[in-house]
Amino acid sequence: MECNVTLKDLAGMIDNTNLKVDVQREDLEKLCRESIKYGFKSVAVNHSSIKYCRQLLAGTGVGIVTGVSYPLGTNTLEEKLFETKHTIEIGATEIDYVINISELRAKNYDYMKKEMEEILKVCRQNNVLCKVILETYYLTDDEIIAMCKIASEVKPDFIKTSTGQIQGGGAKVEHVRLIKEALGDSGVQVKAAGGIKTLEDALNMIEAGATRLGTSSGTKIMEEYMERFS
Repeated sequence: MECNVTLKDLAGMIDNTNLKVDVQREDLEKLCRESIKYGFKSVAVNHSSIKYCRQLLAGTGVGIVTGVSYPLGTNTLEEKLFETKHTIEIGATEIDYVINISELRAKNYDYMKKEMEEILKVCRQNNVLCKVILETYYLTDDEIIAMCKIASEVKPDFIKTSTGQIQGGGAKVEHVRLIKEALGDSGVQVKAAGGIKTLEDALNMIEAGATRLGTSSGTKIMEEYMERFS
């Protein structure tokens, strides 16, 4: 396997993830300790874990990602805005919100644009990154392209493939390529998430155009890299 990514660069693309419903403090401590050790971009945790992770990560430069309307995306816009504001207040540095797939399926593009604009506005006001989760498992190529067209106008920081909560419905290389192509030179980046368990998975997503990876296997990927290339 060829690798054109340095260990440091790879680590800086990873959102080290633990979104388990039964996560314990020792799990969060391990997540944060490993994220500091390898220099991961951030940890991705549920709302109730944000404050504790903020304490553990203070002064380290490792960010905190959390989901909004996660994982279904069916909350109203007002609820999503409340979640966004609240989670930023308690320490989130990046927001990954799930789109309303029902509205997209109904071709209510005005709603999809308004949802994106309003959530992005809150993020921008607080110097927080905004990622838009499509959940590509449910979408046609045309629907993915339609969302990328909206994103190219609104300019969130990332389009993200998946929540990672659907069995077999994680990131697909072909979807990363489609999103990357549809975004063109808009400046919006691509995050691949769900099912990225090995170094090969990670490198394939990067080759396809992803600049951020959501994975619960961050440490394993780092260890595999060092074993092969260091």
